[in-house]
Amino acid sequence: MQSLTAAAAAIELRGIDKSFGAVHAVRSVSLAVPQGSITGIVGENGAGKSTLMSILYGLYRADAGQILIDGHPVDMASPRDAIAHGIGMVHQHFMLVDTFTVLENLVLGAEGGPLLAGGFAAARAELARLGREYGLTVDPDARVADLSVGEQQRVEILKVLFRGARTLILDEPSAVLTPQETDRLFEILKSLRARGVTVLLITHKLREIMAVADRVIVMRQGEVVAERRTGETSTGELAELMVGRKIRLDLDKAPAVRGQTMLAARDLSLVDRRGVRLLDGIDLDLRAGEIVGIAGVSGNGQTELLQVLSGIRPLTAGHLEVCGRIIDAAHPIDPAEMRALGLAHVPEDRLRQGLVAAFEASESAILGYQDQPPYCHNHLLDVPAVDKHCAELMRRFDVRPQTPGLRSSHFSGGNQQKLILAREMSRMPKVLLVGQPTRGVDIGAIEFIHRELVKSRDAGCAILVVSVELEEILSLADRILVMSGGRIVGGVAADQADERTLGRMMADA
Repeated sequence: MQSLTAAAAAIELRGIDKSFGAVHAVRSVSLAVPQGSITGIVGENGAGKSTLMSILYGLYRADAGQILIDGHPVDMASPRDAIAHGIGMVHQHFMLVDTFTVLENLVLGAEGGPLLAGGFAAARAELARLGREYGLTVDPDARVADLSVGEQQRVEILKVLFRGARTLILDEPSAVLTPQETDRLFEILKSLRARGVTVLLITHKLREIMAVADRVIVMRQGEVVAERRTGETSTGELAELMVGRKIRLDLDKAPAVRGQTMLAARDLSLVDRRGVRLLDGIDLDLRAGEIVGIAGVSGNGQTELLQVLSGIRPLTAGHLEVCGRIIDAAHPIDPAEMRALGLAHVPEDRLRQGLVAAFEASESAILGYQDQPPYCHNHLLDVPAVDKHCAELMRRFDVRPQTPGLRSSHFSGGNQQKLILAREMSRMPKVLLVGQPTRGVDIGAIEFIHRELVKSRDAGCAILVVSVELEEILSLADRILVMSGGRIVGGVAADQADERTLGRMMADA
């Protein structure tokens, strides 16, 4: 790659600085992004990556510094300004209207644009052209709610290209994708690069950076600490630069010492209102002192299984026994009763089910337990006790910033995840259900979360982990089950499994 000069830069940031109250999120950052390149931006949760990109996209205004587009200073006061300057952003949590079609989502917010002079027919033609040119084929008349996650992401990319974006920012684009969808995304990004589009890729997954990016910028504590060409670095070096120390992701855990069965499912089935069978004859045992991992491509019943086991959805047939209590269709149970039995649940979707974005962190840190002492007396919250509890959880689980009064939505995704894990694991549950434990979490936090889960196992907790990351399942689990089509189609001891074995079980289902 030729050396970068300011004249060759599609985007240049000079001395960008941003604080939120006492939190100094971005500290005088300067960087340049070459035209027609894929640049990765990596760092721990809270390192300032998303804040910096949100400034570039006009979601936040910098306290100081300058943004240059194609060498010219610009005032980025809103996303509308960013779009006008050819910058588009695909957020980690998609901004689509589920009940609208692909075409309707595409034109939403751009109804008065020149591309719509001829109405929907012109928009449809433009969508077809973009699909052909960039390999982003999506049915324009499909309802977004009926699309897979990978297809929804393609719609998000099409939206920004439709608005004339020449620079594309992607925030954790593979966090909700299957491995196959991730591979397809990388093909799309390479196609965009080949046609001169500049891509900025925020991700925690260093292997993905090495696979698709030309260069990588490393941030730590709001500052740029290193820049590397991907051909001249390694995942080990990048991890150390991100965290400031050597990282060990190989879990040196002792063999499981299994105790009594804490959760048992027999012939468990779930049928939805349309008559679709979502779970079909599930048999499952969780014993104290072991981690059972469930592998499988997302959308094969894992989410519904966690919902039934945690009491969110009533089962249709079969029965559960949880910590000695029998649960069946005639004797349902709700999540509060499950918690009282000693079952804790870390949901797959932290924003919809794990916390309330508008709540302070201290309030999210007691959700589900808010009516219990020491947080509640005579039906009133003891605010100092709640704040003290949250501060202790933040210290133990390294949640950053350690500010109990900060709104939950102002934490990075990984720090939101650590807060939820801290809330549930600190209760010393008998059974712990964990969905996608490290989705959107940086490499240092992955190391920490895995070790905490093993500590809970060694303390006698029965743990069920659902993850689409086969490497994570292989690292954590003592026993692995594979799900496909709402059924458990196979199982294997972790020490006898590898990614190829699990992949074959998933494919043969």
